[in-house]
Amino acid sequence: MTDPVPNPRNLSRRTMLRSLMVAAAIVPLAACSGKEDSLTAQANSGDGKNYIAGDGAVQEYEVSQRSEPVEIKSKTYHGTDVDFSQWQGKPVVMNFWYAACAPCRIEAPDLKKLANNFGDKVEFIGINVRDEAEAAKAFERTFDLPYESIQDTNGDVQLAMTKYVPLQAVPSTLVLDRKGRVRARVIGAVEPSTLKSLIDTALTEEL
Repeated sequence: MTDPVPNPRNLSRRTMLRSLMVAAAIVPLAACSGKEDSLTAQANSGDGKNYIAGDGAVQEYEVSQRSEPVEIKSKTYHGTDVDFSQWQGKPVVMNFWYAACAPCRIEAPDLKKLANNFGDKVEFIGINVRDEAEAAKAFERTFDLPYESIQDTNGDVQLAMTKYVPLQAVPSTLVLDRKGRVRARVIGAVEPSTLKSLIDTALTEEL
């Protein structure tokens, strides 16, 4: 039995549909390739900051943009008195976290390593936004953190810092300059190379 001869009209219609589908796929690719993404822009900027913020969540503040020194007095989960004014003269790293936060657990080993590497040249302090003492201390033991944390379940510290850290933005990290003013923030889990660069700059910049 002889195969039926294809209808030229049907072939033409199928060919046209395939052409339209290919064209539709090419347009988005062309649009993406024609626009420099944020990673490429940062890599090509030549500004010497030595890191790339993959999600664009890093913000640095010029000296003229910085607020008054942060004034916080509290106690850690271990009963240690904390007074930020006593830390002026060195950078301070504030990390907002809670124990069940998956990104917080991911970044904890990096924060531990950086805190140990910088030693007494930089103060690290955790701001725990949800946990009671038992859960917070268990987290500190699990990751062997060399610094303590303030309990902020009432939100006082977060409210004081809402200019820089939106409520519920956890994890977040702030770097204070040697005068106690916010010089940088990272919304989301921080890359260790990013935080190291921010701290290095805070240690050496002229104020």
